[in-house]
Amino acid sequence: MDPHVSDTGAVAPKVREDLSHKSISSNLAAPAKGRRLPPLSHLPAIPSPPPSPSPPHAAAASVAAMAFFARAIRHSSPYLRSRAPPPPAVAASCRWISPTAAAGSPEAGAAVAPADPETPPPREPVGGARVELPSNPEDALEVFVDGHAVRIPKGFTVLQACEVAGVDIPRFCYHSRLSIAGNCRMCLVEVEKSPKPVASCAMPALPGMKIKTNTPVAKKAREGVMEFLLMNHPLDCPICDQGGECDLQDQSMAFGADRGRFTEMKRSVVDKNLGPLVKTVMTRCIQCTRCVRFASEVAGVQDLGMLGRGSGEEIGTYVEKLMTSELSGNVIDICPVGALTSKPFAFKARNWELKGTETIDVTDAVGSNIRVDSRGPEVMRIVPRLNEDINEEWISDKTRFCYDGLKRQRLNDPMIRGTDGRFKAVTWRDALAVVAEVLQQVKPEEITGVAGKLSDAESMMALKDFVNKMGSDKVLCEGNGPSPPADLRSNYLMNTSIAGLEKADVFLLVGTQPRVEAAMVNARIRKTVRATQAKVAYIGPPTDFNYDHEHLGTGPQTLVEIAEGRHPFCSTLQSAKNPVIIAGAGLFDREDQDALFSTIETVAKKFNVVRPDWNGLNVLLLHAAQAAALDLGLVANPTESIKSTKFLYLMGADDVDLDKVPDDAFVVYQGHHGDKAVYRANVILPSSAFSEKEGTYENTEGCTQWTIPAVPTVGDARDDWKILRALSEVAGAQLPYDSLSGVRDRISMVAPNLVHVDEREPCTISSEVKPPVKQQVSSTPFKTVVENFYMTDAITRASKIMAQCSATLLKK
Repeated sequence: MDPHVSDTGAVAPKVREDLSHKSISSNLAAPAKGRRLPPLSHLPAIPSPPPSPSPPHAAAASVAAMAFFARAIRHSSPYLRSRAPPPPAVAASCRWISPTAAAGSPEAGAAVAPADPETPPPREPVGGARVELPSNPEDALEVFVDGHAVRIPKGFTVLQACEVAGVDIPRFCYHSRLSIAGNCRMCLVEVEKSPKPVASCAMPALPGMKIKTNTPVAKKAREGVMEFLLMNHPLDCPICDQGGECDLQDQSMAFGADRGRFTEMKRSVVDKNLGPLVKTVMTRCIQCTRCVRFASEVAGVQDLGMLGRGSGEEIGTYVEKLMTSELSGNVIDICPVGALTSKPFAFKARNWELKGTETIDVTDAVGSNIRVDSRGPEVMRIVPRLNEDINEEWISDKTRFCYDGLKRQRLNDPMIRGTDGRFKAVTWRDALAVVAEVLQQVKPEEITGVAGKLSDAESMMALKDFVNKMGSDKVLCEGNGPSPPADLRSNYLMNTSIAGLEKADVFLLVGTQPRVEAAMVNARIRKTVRATQAKVAYIGPPTDFNYDHEHLGTGPQTLVEIAEGRHPFCSTLQSAKNPVIIAGAGLFDREDQDALFSTIETVAKKFNVVRPDWNGLNVLLLHAAQAAALDLGLVANPTESIKSTKFLYLMGADDVDLDKVPDDAFVVYQGHHGDKAVYRANVILPSSAFSEKEGTYENTEGCTQWTIPAVPTVGDARDDWKILRALSEVAGAQLPYDSLSGVRDRISMVAPNLVHVDEREPCTISSEVKPPVKQQVSSTPFKTVVENFYMTDAITRASKIMAQCSATLLKK
């Protein structure tokens, strides 16, 4: 429709003050010096306006007239057209006259003229970040970002100042947890009094600095950088796994040009073999060096580096070796392009097809925060989730790639072993009836319940209540040893907290190998060693650390020497401000564990490890279920309980020594994988895995977290606590709850800290109240607890990817 024709079909009037040549030329931009305007006779003829409308149509008339005049200038000669502002600007520069009585008054003109736009209010920091200013005002400074004053701590870069001001600066090489490289030049901004744009990631912010992020100079600089980056980048987006979550795609759309000028042959680079986890397409690499810096700074391996120079520059592994770090998968997340992607996830799905579920990892005791991406009933991948207090934004390779074990060797239906030794599928009613019948035939003291490594607090509470209601107190958890120190929470938790390890200046590791037992705790120790040159001493079997350490010995005798003040390392502990002792949970399985922990406490008292403002005495647990099991009181002696049992209830427990189980014992296996213990079971009850249920877990520092179901359960499986609740009813010992909230109410009566989600309750009772220990320390050296980092539980043992890693990287 013609813009000056109204909806009713009437022609709207176009009224102007004057159509003379003088009026037209006064509304146009002045010509450049030395150039003349073309004669106005070249302009197209402008038709005379139709009759004026009645006053109610004055506003419509003004709008139509503005559009008419803009169209007339647009169809004029090229010289005038290049200087004609767009229609909104024309509306602002020309004063249109309304055919009303008050049209000629100055007040009317002022009312029609648009007001100057107000300065936009300051924006929130990028990503909702919180900035803590130092208490001393002299340690903070003020800069101006796009006209807004921002206060930041000293030492912030220009890029960080812009983020505090709510301005997101494009970047490729910069990463907040890595050293500054400054080699992509995408973060260029304009700084007042600077002759050229500066790289904001590497420029320290100075007092009073005036930063401009959206000027033509900055835009042109970013556009040029983007054109250079795309010069050799292949047009792989349709077949690239990074598509849809690619920084290069996003920033090319936002800051790049609409065309390229490079017409020569693009270069190509040979792909590298980094192992079974990371897929490489090195032609896509933009040499940001994020992966190189991550490998050397965070992972602690010198596997990656830059080779060549100029257009022959490429990232490689020097001597064709594999990337052997337990954190190697994180290079997939930090790579801004599709050069490094997940090999198991290659060509499986696009990121917009996936449903993300925020949950936690249960393959170790750290409780790393993760996001499970699923499509339909299948888990497609696992990626990290930011949590500064636990895993920052990294996860271990075991956490990231064990997901294919969730769909292999799964138990789908209840099964009963027949007289021929073969299992046959039955209904839940029949399976529970068989178990209940056997329960009625055994003595109460012959009933034993064992919780597995991956059990949640709800299922362990239900198992304990059920076994207690049947008249037995023999309930235990895998990995907690014959007599776990469950009297005080400080005896089995990481009292310093994972994030608190960064304040330490001396570490003494006793019988623990954090690199394979808890990779994220090890990464935090390495971070502290690099940042503060903290000293690390280790007592245990020879092992491979990725930071400088001093190996003091292999057995408890070295620990006794330190406790008696006879070891040279005592001087280091004596001079430390915040010393930390980390004991491994593998000590729980030793016969002399009471004497060992007593000796460790003696060292802590002697060298001021525990004081009112600092608790550096820690225990590093191995499994996700350990802390909650000790809180709930699953502390029976496994050796004695299993030897005398006639009814053994294994709830996901696969590492129980089945050779000690009597031949005539009736074994019920409740779990989600057909692992080791299935071969001894008489009845199998299928349960849901951590990705299919809502459960409570407590990590090694005592922080309670929840898992969230991401995919539906497999087959006819049920949640663990629901199976126990149904069995208790059939067996005539009904549990007093029938909902998840009911189980958690029961937990709150036994261990209130387990219902305070995402909170860490510190231990308040001192270890000084413990009675003295008369046991003697054994001379038996400490042994390695985790033999194979990639296979530690039922899920990882069922994973094909973990089997490849074990075969390729560990040569086992």
